[in-house]
Amino acid sequence: GVIRTALHNMDREAREHYSVVIQAKDMAGQVGGLSGSTTVNITLTDVNDNPPRFPQKHYQLYVPESAQVGSAVGKIKANDADTGSNADMKYTIINGDGAGIFSISTDKETREGILSLKKPLNYEKKKSYTLNIEGANTHLDFRFSHLGPFKDVTMLKVIVGDVDEPPLFTMPSYVMEVYENAKIGTPVGTVTAHDPDAANSLVRYFIDHDTEEDRYFTIDASTGTIKTAKIFDREETPWYNITVAASEIDNPELVSHVPVGIRILDVNDNPPELARDYDVVVCENTKPGQVIQTITATDKDNSANGARFHFSLDEGLSLNPNFTLRNNEDNTASILTRRRRYSRTTQDIYYLPVLISDGGVPPLSSSSTLTIRVCACERDGRVRTCHAEAFLSSAGLSTGALIAILLCIVILLAIVVLFITLRRSKKEPLIISEEDVRENVVTYDDEGGGEEDTEAFDITALRNPSAAEELKYRRDVRPEVKPLSRHHPSSSLDSIDVQEFLNQRLAEADLDPSVPPYDSLQTYAYEGHRSEAGSISSLDSATTHSDQDYNYLGDWGPEFKKLAELYGEIEPERTT
Repeated sequence: GVIRTALHNMDREAREHYSVVIQAKDMAGQVGGLSGSTTVNITLTDVNDNPPRFPQKHYQLYVPESAQVGSAVGKIKANDADTGSNADMKYTIINGDGAGIFSISTDKETREGILSLKKPLNYEKKKSYTLNIEGANTHLDFRFSHLGPFKDVTMLKVIVGDVDEPPLFTMPSYVMEVYENAKIGTPVGTVTAHDPDAANSLVRYFIDHDTEEDRYFTIDASTGTIKTAKIFDREETPWYNITVAASEIDNPELVSHVPVGIRILDVNDNPPELARDYDVVVCENTKPGQVIQTITATDKDNSANGARFHFSLDEGLSLNPNFTLRNNEDNTASILTRRRRYSRTTQDIYYLPVLISDGGVPPLSSSSTLTIRVCACERDGRVRTCHAEAFLSSAGLSTGALIAILLCIVILLAIVVLFITLRRSKKEPLIISEEDVRENVVTYDDEGGGEEDTEAFDITALRNPSAAEELKYRRDVRPEVKPLSRHHPSSSLDSIDVQEFLNQRLAEADLDPSVPPYDSLQTYAYEGHRSEAGSISSLDSATTHSDQDYNYLGDWGPEFKKLAELYGEIEPERTT
């Protein structure tokens, strides 16, 4: 049952599928035997026996000069009758004047050659290019090499289309220079652009004012000359970057840009100065000619105008007997002593003027004053103490101790002030107790004359209003307003009501601005009208008749003898 080919050099591209009917018989095919049949479908597999072929030997492609570099500008394809990997191929540019301008790659899906742009086109320089493109199989079968070669070549002519292009600058970027402190309107440099098209239209220049730096310069719209618009300081900003744009007058929408860097050149306009504030110390036991400090200087200008410094003392002053200066010729200077000993008690601070000049053109100079302190030092030159610290040491107190002492003094002063304030604001009550209010008792904030002082208070002032007509002014406060005159109708003592008298006094006190409230209090007590039962006080018992018999007091013993004598003597007088 082996099936074999019956034809020589069968071609898949001519016929790919075959159907064969196979019959099988038993009994060796004799008469009377049985048989069966089936159909066998046969497919021819592909081999790489067909080379690729371009449909045309000459192709033509139009590409505008405005095409972007790296973009695909065209496609080309060679046909191959084989399938699968036998049809894979690679496209290359083998020669032609456009080999450096274009490149070609292969699309694995469509097996097309993709032509791309490597460099920009310029219609005004070259209007067409010729390319020889080769397409070759990548998988070769050497059994069929006699059918080869398995590649094909075609010629492609690329025609460059003319497009209206924006102006073209003569340089991709510009670098210009201008001196600092230059006057406004000083020319810095010129940029140049032209229309690359055949029309050669006029070009207009302007600066993109997108940043603040762009406002420091102006440009001539016709010539492209850049000028200064402000005065520059190199020490503040040494470099400026601007963007210049150019457009055609006939077509302003076509604009091209170019970066311009402007360097500010240095001018010697800054004098040198000391590098820092020096704390110069000289020991009391120093020797003549000893270096006590080495100083340096700085200059804001660059090295061409300020790197070389010269130090000297001010020649306009008299010779300094205490210190001198030595220029070390290496942009430093040394301060030296001129005598043997220094005393803090005599003079603790010295001032040394130093003149510093640079090597610029023209040279500039400045004067600085060094402050030199006299201090006590150890034998090895270490500073032990200076004037301010010596004062503290002589007192035997440190800075922390002085601060603590001052803080204690402030606290004590605050306590004293608070105590005095409280004492002044405290008011002693005029009445000792609300319950200790007796009849006809007035309390004053002063000490009386004792029990024998019978003139401290006159009770008749309450019982006889006419006796109180004479106004007695206060002795502790000087009245600002003249007191009101008081007029009371004269009346007899028996017709005066004490309550009415108190009400009159209260009304006068309310209307009189010279009377309390002050730091004093007037107290009036009124017990009301006389009781019908009479007084129970013993003060008037001598003038009233009583049926009381006090003879029993004599029976109480010697303790009541005195009392019995008093009442025993009085009683006979009452009955007689």
